[in-house]
Amino acid sequence: MSTATLTGACPECETDLTTPPMIQGETLSCPECMLTLRVDDVRDDKLSLQMVEVQLRDWGQ
Repeated sequence: MSTATLTGACPECETDLTTPPMIQGETLSCPECMLTLRVDDVRDDKLSLQMVEVQLRDWGQ
């Protein structure tokens, strides 16, 4: 018995990623560059990932 996993690559650092089953719109963090990624599409157990633009808070410093 094998556990279903999905594979993809970080669009920023190209690290190969293996994840448990995910659906379009879910987010994850790249373990290498810590970028937040969103699942754009899932086809044939392959993830299509897009960077999520993170707005940093301006603490007035």
